[in-house]
Amino acid sequence: MQYEIKGTPLPVVILSLNDGEKVKCQKGAMSWMSPNLQMSTNAGGGIGKAFGRMFSGESMFQNIYTCQGGSGLFAAASTFPGEIVPYQVSPSNPIIAQKSAFLASEEGVEMSVHFQKKAGAGFFGGEGFILQKFTGNGMVFLEIDGSIVEYNLAPGQQMIVDTGNFAAMEASVSVDVQAIKGIGNALFGGEGFFNTVLTGPGKIWLQTMPRNVMADALRPFIPSSSS
Repeated sequence: MQYEIKGTPLPVVILSLNDGEKVKCQKGAMSWMSPNLQMSTNAGGGIGKAFGRMFSGESMFQNIYTCQGGSGLFAAASTFPGEIVPYQVSPSNPIIAQKSAFLASEEGVEMSVHFQKKAGAGFFGGEGFILQKFTGNGMVFLEIDGSIVEYNLAPGQQMIVDTGNFAAMEASVSVDVQAIKGIGNALFGGEGFFNTVLTGPGKIWLQTMPRNVMADALRPFIPSSSS
């Protein structure tokens, strides 16, 4: 399978498939495709994994598109202004991402629910207690809000991240929270009460415009409905 990512600020990933190759995606992710792709819908690993996907912000069911009778094309467009991040998943290189990040993947990639190991990170870290984890073998394509900035953290190196700006991380990175110092800073600084602390080693992906921030920025310009 080969891929190409095109367009901005609403990108699309275009996959070139060989005969027999399959691509998995969430419900409604297909934007266009060649006529020799056959779609099937299932719970993807059983009812347990289906509920796990639901808790991690995705549909319970997955669509699988199989290329038949020669080469084919499949395209999945982003649902929000931002970027599409490709990542090669392997048994030694899983990736953990924010809720609703999954766009599409090769057949060999498995998505599961990921619980924060530290309760504080889950309840106060801005991304909630549940994330998405991708394991197996193959390419996965993740939706990122706004622009993406990548960092490679050395062992013990830390990055303090504002709520919502976390997008994804390699599984070797640990997550914790840090309280904003000073009651005045917490109440009037506009940064909330906690920040997320990411500790290396490993790669992290940060996003510049979380969906909730964009919604807050647009809200004053949306006319309210008249009673």
